[in-house]
Amino acid sequence: MSTSAPPSNRFERRRAETRGALVRAARQILAESGDTSASIQAIAERADVGFGSFYNHFDSKAELFEAAVIDALEEFAQEFDGRLTGIDDPAERVAGGFRLSARMAESHPELMQVLRRRGLAHIHSGKGLARRALRDLQVGIASGRFTSVDPMVALSALGGTLLSLVELRFARPEVDGDEAAVNLAEMVLRMLGLPADEAHEVARRPLPDAA
Repeated sequence: MSTSAPPSNRFERRRAETRGALVRAARQILAESGDTSASIQAIAERADVGFGSFYNHFDSKAELFEAAVIDALEEFAQEFDGRLTGIDDPAERVAGGFRLSARMAESHPELMQVLRRRGLAHIHSGKGLARRALRDLQVGIASGRFTSVDPMVALSALGGTLLSLVELRFARPEVDGDEAAVNLAEMVLRMLGLPADEAHEVARRPLPDAA
């Protein structure tokens, strides 16, 4: 789950714990089936909180499920921040993002299932990884590392390709995820303007060790 500043008193801590339990329950439902028709009672029971507690935090199920998606997107982005800290080359960050995503289908399956089912609608949301990816694209374009294109159009291509990789990892688990991620990263870097030989090399640079 994504992190934030801890509540300052007991009441706020309990309130945050209840909200967190509801969000976790919604994330589990999204990851398992994507079916948002579950009743509020069923969600509260899964979260192990009282039915009445739901409306202390959310006005509707739609609001809860949106919060669950945003929570997952932020956790996804934080994983990237932790692994790619210190890498300044936007091309290497893009390639690293593809390769980490492929591996996270195994290490963070619930998180990646949420991304698989709901990520497309949030490519331009300004939340989670989308914000970081747009920043990297803008840096790459401004520095001449990437071809001068509309960053939002580039983000559409980047996000759509990454989500296709995530879908591939779940739909075809027999496919070598690392190899697929490297090949897609190389293709995206060439699309962004890197010469073929450089795109090949950057896509295969060693990933930073996990913290």
